[in-house]
Amino acid sequence: QVHLEESGGGLVQAGGSLRLSCAASGRPFSINTMGWYRQAPGKQRELVASITRGGSTNYADSVKGRSTISRVNINNTVYLQMDSLKPEDTAVYYCKALVGPYEYWGQGTQITVSS
Repeated sequence: QVHLEESGGGLVQAGGSLRLSCAASGRPFSINTMGWYRQAPGKQRELVASITRGGSTNYADSVKGRSTISRVNINNTVYLQMDSLKPEDTAVYYCKALVGPYEYWGQGTQITVSS
């Protein structure tokens, strides 16, 4: 079992920045890819960014160039720095961890961007 604890969401004005954190506990040594997903009201959950244990990253086109995902393997924490936030970034952001074929999700943290 892997438990994921997210933090860092909140209310921010358009153009502002936020940094999300996700700390893993349980069996963190077995985690492969970690990522951030988001779900806006009435929409499907979508990938924001992911990072492998080796540091390879992948970003959604909608956040590319204004978001940075990073990971500290020694304390099993993944971060998402989001800059130049837009109202369309408003969503619940979820952390996900892959352990072999298994997926683990955090409970989510709300980001609201006001125009």
